[in-house]
Amino acid sequence: MVSKVGTPEESTSLVPNGARKAYDGLDTEASKNFHDTRHSGTMNTEMHQTEGGFLKPVIFGGLDGILTSFAIVAGAAGGSMPIPVILVLGFSNIFADALAMGVGEFLSSKAENEWILSERRRENWEMENYPEGEIREMIDIYKERGMSHEDACLVINTMAKYKDFFVDVMMAEELQLQVPEEDHKVESMKEGVVMFCAFASFGSLPLLGYVIIPAIFPDLHEELLFTAACVVTGLVLFGMGCVKSIFSAANWFVCGLETFLLGGCCATVAYTIGQFVDGLVSEA
Repeated sequence: MVSKVGTPEESTSLVPNGARKAYDGLDTEASKNFHDTRHSGTMNTEMHQTEGGFLKPVIFGGLDGILTSFAIVAGAAGGSMPIPVILVLGFSNIFADALAMGVGEFLSSKAENEWILSERRRENWEMENYPEGEIREMIDIYKERGMSHEDACLVINTMAKYKDFFVDVMMAEELQLQVPEEDHKVESMKEGVVMFCAFASFGSLPLLGYVIIPAIFPDLHEELLFTAACVVTGLVLFGMGCVKSIFSAANWFVCGLETFLLGGCCATVAYTIGQFVDGLVSEA
């Protein structure tokens, strides 16, 4: 009997992300079917979520951008500044900070990758000049993790026959470092661009209310604009948490609420400090 397209078996055992679907549903039979299909030659690779590599710059850049923007809006609102001043201060600061964050992300990622590659060159040199010492170190590491001496010797001596592979294993097991790809500079550049875009786009959201709402409702009181900025900030923080849950097994509502509460605390601190400093300036 021919199965219909879209059945649960097909969605977990044949599609590229079937392993993820099986795990999300805790379906052990679907996971078994997926791996059997992959090893039979129908599918050569097991797909994993690779987009998660940019999750850090997106969340970090977006959170930093929207909180920075909200702090500017809160301080300006507390100081009773006119809307044009808020927009000039807000957008100029957001895009300058976004550029700085993007360049900083690129340089820091590139520096870290270059340091890791320098450590790999050192490990490779040690493997070429004194392989016995490196092999003994790896045997000791595997014994500390519970392997018997005989099994550790068998595993390590087998891997040591393949030098490049063994050096990468040493980097991971001995130094706890993941060797970057050959095009690591391109990846670092991508991380920097993602950081810039996330910071600028999310950071612009609280300010857009000061542009769009007055155009639609020109007679609206300015205090309501700050309320709108608070609502937008809260919604975006919750949405960022929901997006984060896509790359983890956590519940979307829990992730959204966590980001909303933590970001809300930061926003509250920013607003409180802005009010406090404005009070000091007014008294001076």
